[in-house]
Amino acid sequence: MFLATNKKNRVGSLNIGLMGGTFDPIHMGHLVTAEEARQQFDLDYVVFVPAGIPPHKDKEAISLPEHRYLMTSLAVMSNPSFFVSRIEIDQEAPTYTIDTVRHFSCGKEPTPEIFFITGADAILEIFTWKDYEELLSLCTFIAVSRPGYSLDHFHETLNRTCPDMKHKVHLLEIPALAVSSTFIRERVALSKTIKYLTPEPVEQYIKKFGLYRTGR
Repeated sequence: MFLATNKKNRVGSLNIGLMGGTFDPIHMGHLVTAEEARQQFDLDYVVFVPAGIPPHKDKEAISLPEHRYLMTSLAVMSNPSFFVSRIEIDQEAPTYTIDTVRHFSCGKEPTPEIFFITGADAILEIFTWKDYEELLSLCTFIAVSRPGYSLDHFHETLNRTCPDMKHKVHLLEIPALAVSSTFIRERVALSKTIKYLTPEPVEQYIKKFGLYRTGR
C-alpha cells in the first residue's frame, strides 16, 4: 500500500500527481513523463496507480495485476519522489478514475491538490468517464502529448466540447518519446531486445517470468 510523507515540509496542502495505466509493462516514456510533470508542476510526489480490472479493456488481454504492480515498483524504486499504489490492484471489481481520485483527495486535512496525469487523447474522451463532472471538480489534468499527436486538434476539440474545462487542463509536451507498452510487448514476442526501452530490473523481470512470449 502506498505511504508517503510531505518531503518538502511545506506549509499547506501537498501537490500530488496521480499516473494511472495498465503499465503492461511500464517503460521509459512513463518515467520521463512523470518526472517532467513533477518538475513543471511542482509536485511533491507522483503516485503510479496500476489498473486492476480496467473497465474499457479485456482483462484477458493484459498481464496479471501482480506482475504489473511489481514491474512498476521495480521501475520507480530509484526515485524518492515516485511511489506505487495498490488501490486499484487490490479491487476485485472494475476500477474507475473517480474512485482513485476520491481516495487521495477526500477526507484529508488540508485537502491535497491532485494532478491527474494522462494522455491528451484520453482527456478528449473524459465525458465517457464515470462521474466526470465530480472528477473535474476534484483534480487538475496534465494532458501529455505523444509523438505525432496534433496539438491543434487537441485545442480545437477542447474548445468546442468543453470551453469551461480549459482552466482544469494543462498540456505537457514530450515529443521525443515514441516508445509504448504495445511496442515492447511486440518486440518481446519477436525475441527482440527491449534494452533501454524499460528499466533494466523490469527487463529482467519480463525475462524471468516469460511475459509477452505469446505475442499478447
